[in-house]
Amino acid sequence: MKNRYRFPILVILSLLGVMPVTFSQDMNYSQYFSTPIYYNPAYTGINTGLRARLLFRDQWPSLPNPFKSYFFSADLGDRNLPGSGGLGIMVNQDTPGAGLIKNFEAALTIGVRVPITSFMVSQIGIKAGIMQRTVNWGDLVFADQLSGKYGNIFQSSFIPPDANKRVVPDFGVGGVLQFISPQGNISGNIGLSVDHLFKPDVSFLSTGSSQYPRKWVGQFDLIVASEGGSSSSSMSRGGGDDPLKFNIGGIYQNQANLNSLQVGLNLLKYNIYVGCWYKSTMTGVVNSAVALVAGYRYNFYEDMNIKFMYSYDLQVSGALQGTGGAHEISLILEFDKLQIFGGGGGGGGFMPGGGRRGGGPMECPTFY
Repeated sequence: MKNRYRFPILVILSLLGVMPVTFSQDMNYSQYFSTPIYYNPAYTGINTGLRARLLFRDQWPSLPNPFKSYFFSADLGDRNLPGSGGLGIMVNQDTPGAGLIKNFEAALTIGVRVPITSFMVSQIGIKAGIMQRTVNWGDLVFADQLSGKYGNIFQSSFIPPDANKRVVPDFGVGGVLQFISPQGNISGNIGLSVDHLFKPDVSFLSTGSSQYPRKWVGQFDLIVASEGGSSSSSMSRGGGDDPLKFNIGGIYQNQANLNSLQVGLNLLKYNIYVGCWYKSTMTGVVNSAVALVAGYRYNFYEDMNIKFMYSYDLQVSGALQGTGGAHEISLILEFDKLQIFGGGGGGGGFMPGGGRRGGGPMECPTFY
C-alpha cells in the first residue's frame, strides 16, 4: 500500500468505527448549571414550574473549523403529576471531527420525587431518546483526487459505506439528593448519573461495531445566602431586597477513560450574576482553563423571569492554548408557579417543608 493512501484510510476507519473510538466524548458545557438535565435526568422538575433553556457554545474559534454546539431543554415540575416529579425534553447537537461528523440527540426525561424528611428530598430520573451521527463525505479529499501540479481536480473512486447516517436508541439514569437547612439560608444538591447506559453501536458499517462509551457524572451545588436571607426565597422585582447568594459547585465526568473536573463559584446580587470556574482534564496531557461568567436576570413578575448568561473559557495551560478558548451564551425562561396538571394527581402532594402543595422552601426558586 502506498504511503499517500495511509492517512485518508485511517481517517475513514476512525469515522466508521472500525478502529476503537477511545477519543469519543460528549460535549462538555462550562455552564453545566444552565444545562442540568443534559448531565442528569433526575433534575427534571426539581423545582416547580416551567423552565426553558437555550445554550450555544463556540469552542476554539481560532481554528479553521471550530466546534459549535446547540442545546435546548424544557422541563415542568408539577406536584399534581403521578410521582410528584417532572417531565422534560432535551435536544443537543454538536459537530466534532473538524465538522466532518454531526451528533444529534433528542430525548424525553422523567423525574420521580421521593420525600425523605421535611428538609430533604430525592429524585430519580430516566432519559429515553435517540442518538444520530452523520458523516459529511463531501468534505473529505482523497489521495486519488489530487494532482501534483493542479491540486484537487480529479473525481474520487471512493464509494461511501452503507450509510452516511446512524440512528440508535439511547438511555440514561440518575439520582439527586436535595436538601435545605432548617433556617433556610443554606441549600444544595448532590447528583450522580450514567448516560449512554447500554453503549449504543454507532458504527456506520453494517459489518462493523463501535460502541459509544458510557458517561459517568457526579456533581454538587451548595447555595448560601447572606445573613438574614433565604437561599430558596422568591426574588424581588428589582433584586435590591434579595440577599447576596453564593453558589459553590463542581462536576466530575468520566467517559472513554477520559476524566475532567470543574469547580468554582457564582455570585448573585441585584439580579447580576458573576462567577469564576476552573476546568481541567485529568487524563493524558492535562489542559486547564478558567471560565469567567457574567449574567443578568430580569423579573417580569415575582414568579416569572428571564436570565441571560455569558461565559468565556480562557485557556491557561496545555496544548490547547491559542485555540481561542470558548464562548457560551445561555437564555433561560422561568415560570415558577405554572401548573398544567390539575386535580389530585398521584403523588400525594407532599412538599418538604411546606405541607400539601403549600410551596415550601424547597419548592421556591433557588439560584438559576
